[in-house]
Amino acid sequence: MAMQFILNLFIAALWLLLQDEVTPQFSTFLMGFVVGMGILYVMHRFYGTQFYMRRVFSIIKLLWLFNWELFLSSYSVLRQITTPKLNITPGIFTYKTVLKGDWEITALALLLTLTPGSVVMEVSEEGDVFYIHAMDIEQSKDAVIRSIGKFEQAIMEVTR
Repeated sequence: MAMQFILNLFIAALWLLLQDEVTPQFSTFLMGFVVGMGILYVMHRFYGTQFYMRRVFSIIKLLWLFNWELFLSSYSVLRQITTPKLNITPGIFTYKTVLKGDWEITALALLLTLTPGSVVMEVSEEGDVFYIHAMDIEQSKDAVIRSIGKFEQAIMEVTR
C-alpha cells in the first residue's frame, strides 16, 4: 500500500516535470496525482494488493461514523441531563467482540470510551470481551451495541 502511494507521488512529480511550465504549479502536481491514481487503479491487480485509496476511504468512513455516533450519543446524554427528573439506571454489561489484534481492540475501546454515555471499564485477558458501563442500561445498551457493531465493521475495513 505504501509503495503504491510513493509510486503515485512519483507519477505526479514526473507529470509536473514533463509539463512545459516556467514555474511549477501545485494544480499541475495535483492533476498528475489524479492521473497517477487512475493509472494505479488500473494496474493495482498486478501488485497483488488492494488499491491503496480503498483504505483511505475506509479511514474517512470510520472518522465520519465516529463523529455521527458522537453527535447522536451527545444529544442523548444532553436530553437526559436536561430533564427535570433524572430517570436513568446505570449498569454494566459485557460484549464479546470479533476483532483480533491489539490495534483493533484498542481502537474499539477508545472509540467507545470517547462516545458519551458509555465507558469501557475493562477488556478481558484474551481481548475478546469488553466490560462496558452504560449511563442508562435500559435505553443506551441497545444503542451502544448498535454502535459497537458499526465500529467493528469500519475498523475491520481499515485494518484488513
